[in-house]
Amino acid sequence: MTSFPVTLYSADLVLPITAPPILDGAIAVRGEKILHVGERVWVERSLAERGVPVEHVRWPGVLMPGLVNAHTHLQYTGMDEVGRGSYRGFEDWAQSFNPVYAQPHDWAADAAAGAAMLIASGTTAAADVVTNHEAARALQDADLAGIAYWEVIDWSNADWVARGRAEVEAALDSLPSRPGTGLSPHAPYSLEIVPLLEIPDIVRERGSRIHIHLGESGIEQEFDHDHAEPWHTHGMGSLAELRQAGFGTSATDYVDHLGVLGPDCHIAHGVYMSARDRGILRARGTTVALCPRSNAVIGLDAPPVAAYLREGSPIAVGTDSLSSAPSLDLMGDVAELMRIARNQGYSHEDLAERLLRAATLGGAHAMGIDEGEGRRGYLAVGAVADLAFFDVPVTDVTETLTTLVESGEGRAAATVVAGRVRHSTPSFVAATGRAALPQEHA
Repeated sequence: MTSFPVTLYSADLVLPITAPPILDGAIAVRGEKILHVGERVWVERSLAERGVPVEHVRWPGVLMPGLVNAHTHLQYTGMDEVGRGSYRGFEDWAQSFNPVYAQPHDWAADAAAGAAMLIASGTTAAADVVTNHEAARALQDADLAGIAYWEVIDWSNADWVARGRAEVEAALDSLPSRPGTGLSPHAPYSLEIVPLLEIPDIVRERGSRIHIHLGESGIEQEFDHDHAEPWHTHGMGSLAELRQAGFGTSATDYVDHLGVLGPDCHIAHGVYMSARDRGILRARGTTVALCPRSNAVIGLDAPPVAAYLREGSPIAVGTDSLSSAPSLDLMGDVAELMRIARNQGYSHEDLAERLLRAATLGGAHAMGIDEGEGRRGYLAVGAVADLAFFDVPVTDVTETLTTLVESGEGRAAATVVAGRVRHSTPSFVAATGRAALPQEHA
């Protein structure tokens, strides 16, 4: 059996996420896994009593789990010219997106560049929606955790039966097996009813995952209508047909009846969600990945962050892509979520802590990577050693958490993925000593 050396990472503040914050805390890492978590003095003494030699790396800032980006499209990293615009809604944004997408792109290189941006910002796992096969290896090649979701879009019922299902199954089966695979039916309005009915079966037969854009467009909202009978007794073929027939059923209720939602599914955006819609998500165990900066660029309303928090809905955080967001730094979206929640009247003292949980464990839970042998998203014995170090001064816990949430963007000092240092800034090297760090790279 191989014996791995033990690295002791200590910091002025350690945030385990599933346990209280620890001032002057430490994490012992052996190989890819966490061996100990606790107060530095206790961890040091425990290892010494067992005669375990350690390499000590001390950071005068914050140490927390690696961030988990629960919604992005890494292949659109080279389409940042679109993301720098300002739009009046989804259709306006699409008019700028489509011609740029149609231009020649090196999707593999763009996706790889996006993965490097994730690592440099403290992110160690992602839900990456893949539209072109060339971009499918981005997570695997970067040695990041998460799920690569093959996007399914613009299939009619007839075309799906004739060739769509076979093509999508082949695409799913051709995705790299690491770190994980799934299907992303684009949205309720971009697919007719048969593919939305069958995609969950395709995924669940393989033990894969589902990820869908939901509540991103105003047309998905519920509205009053005169129909007393349920829509699904009328033989409708699509959400568009429901709207044409005058049904005001929400898109959330629609996909729920088609079997899309569940604990193996998470949604992106969740902007146009009524209290009933949010209740459906909670009942199905479906997490919503909030992407507020992307919503703002496109010209959408702010998501109901305060309502999600008050109601106990499972939430995660995503950046979306550079075609609709200013950066792939998840902490930028965390800061925006705090601003929105406060503006919506959420005043509880737990706000910063809950948003940091959403940006780590929330995203891991959304993809089902928070359990089992390769569990991530929090710092505990036996979990994978995915770590993010932030250059944030530590005072008391409450003030430090608030500072981290409000101004953590651009302040990731180092990123450790599965026990290996994958990114470090000059300030981190100066503070810890380069010789004390295993400078390995996948």
